Amino acid sequence: MATFPHVSGHNLEGRRFNLPGDLEGEINLLFIPFQRWHQDWVDGWMPAAQRLKAAYPALHVYEAPTLPEMNRFARMGLDLGMKMGIPDRAVREATITLYLDKDAYRRALDITSEETIYLMLVTRAGDILWRGEGPYVAATAESLVQALAELLGAPVVSSQ
Repeated sequence: MATFPHVSGHNLEGRRFNLPGDLEGEINLLFIPFQRWHQDWVDGWMPAAQRLKAAYPALHVYEAPTLPEMNRFARMGLDLGMKMGIPDRAVREATITLYLDKDAYRRALDITSEETIYLMLVTRAGDILWRGEGPYVAATAESLVQALAELLGAPVVSSQ
């Protein structure tokens, strides 16, 4: 079983997170985008993710935009820009920006390209229980629903 690496970041409300241990769900759905244009793909997943979160109380949903290491002032500027673009406080609280050595992070997660988004079900212990990638498509969403049903014993709900 793959393991999520130990990394640190702050959410857009300023709270520090040490991942994966500070994730709040029994199981956590992480969206990992690398490019600004990936936000459209993450947004395309959010209706299904919110329905799943409502159906599975043990599930928490996070977005972890992954950026290269940079100085504190550059990080503050980018975080402020993202924060200003997200009016919903709950979404800001669930957005944890990671400024890190992207090559090492990608190797640890067996991610070969920054041209797509990645989705992972991760425990606080760091166990990666499921992974998917790319924009929302029904087949990937159904795979996610099935994984959650198997892991949490909850009834299967439609992701549509």
